[in-house]
Amino acid sequence: MRKPRDFDAELKSLEDKARDLKARKVQQLGELVISTGADALTADELAGALVVLAETKDTGKREAWAKRGAAFFQSRSRRSASTSDRDTGGDQSQPGGTQLASSGAGAT
Repeated sequence: MRKPRDFDAELKSLEDKARDLKARKVQQLGELVISTGADALTADELAGALVVLAETKDTGKREAWAKRGAAFFQSRSRRSASTSDRDTGGDQSQPGGTQLASSGAGAT
């Protein structure tokens, strides 16, 4: 006879995974704000700018922003690669660095 599935345990596990993914997304967005220097803005300024960006339907502007963002991440990866070439000790990975780039592209 088959053992019955524990749907409650499976549901709890999925909820835990969803909570972890949301927490990781929030952390990565915070890292993005800091790495771009946008943490120097007030919360109102940053929120206003993001609202304008989210409401923009002009594909030309959005493509230009995407290219600029991609260039930003490429320049960061080149800098960290040249730094890691010189640094022979310690952990050379940055948490969320690669995932941040991919999640940023998917979010727009």
